[in-house]
Order: sequence, then structure tokens, then C-alpha cells
Amino acid sequence: MAFPHPSTVSIGLKAAAHVGIAVSDLDRSVAFYQALLGAEPVVRDESMHGAGFAQSQGLPTTKLRYATFNLDNLGIDLIQFQEPVGDVAEVAANRPGSMHLCFQVDDVRSVFDRMREAGFEFLGQPYTFAAGEVDPPDAVGTEVAYFNDPDGANLELIAPRGGFSRGE
Repeated sequence: MAFPHPSTVSIGLKAAAHVGIAVSDLDRSVAFYQALLGAEPVVRDESMHGAGFAQSQGLPTTKLRYATFNLDNLGIDLIQFQEPVGDVAEVAANRPGSMHLCFQVDDVRSVFDRMREAGFEFLGQPYTFAAGEVDPPDAVGTEVAYFNDPDGANLELIAPRGGFSRGE
């Protein structure tokens, strides 16, 4: 697949509206994200379907139900495709095409401990980047922890420092 060279075009997108996560069981995923976010979805059990919508997604037909959670800076759409039902993705941090959704927190260890106590499972222990492990060097001290949602979507907690901070 060929892409235009950045020297010839600059679209200039500046803001994200939402991230969509395909799920196998909307009710199970809504319960997971409600516990994680401490909020009710703003939209739940809505549906989308139709030939034009299917075509826009490169599918022969589409029927889905969805729920939406709103964070302060991003929406999370949980989408259960009823037609066509897709195969489970083989996601992992190192698999090309895999993405992750990162939640910013002030203290990864305290959130990690609260989440573990509540029954959330993590892929490993929290990690703090040390000198010589990360560029830019001012990102040293950034804490991270990784976990998955019920369908395996990659999720992260981060307490960013320096170059990993968004400067807000």
C-alpha cells in the first residue's frame, strides 16, 4: 500500500473524538469498563445497521450494538458486531496492527493496587523507567502498568514524566 510522502501533503488532524473497541459480549465489556472508569455509559444498547454503513467499513453487511463511555478527553465506543460476527483478534503489544488505550493517572502503584484488590489482572508488575532505558532522558521516572480487557484489548496505566507528558 502506497502512502503520500509527508513533504507533499499535510492533512493536519489535531484532536481525537473516540476510540472504538470491538467486543464479543457488549454486556460483559460494559460491566468491565464501568468498574474501570467508575461511570455509566452515556449511550447503551444502541444499534447501527444498513448497506451504506456496511460499505463504509468495507463489509458486505453490518448490524451492531454499542455503548459509549466519555472520559474528560476521549470517548470509548464498545462495539459488538452481530452481523458479520468477526474472529477474535490475536492482539499483543508486539503484533503489528495492535493498538493500546492508555489511561493517565497520578500514581500507577496506588491505582494498580486498588485494581488488583478489586479483581483486575495485570500482565506484570508496574514498571518505572530508569536512566539509560528511555529517550528522551527527562522521561525517566515514568511509571507504567499493562492489562487487558475481557476480549484482550491492550490497556495501559501511565504516570508520565518529562517527554512522555502531554504538557497540559
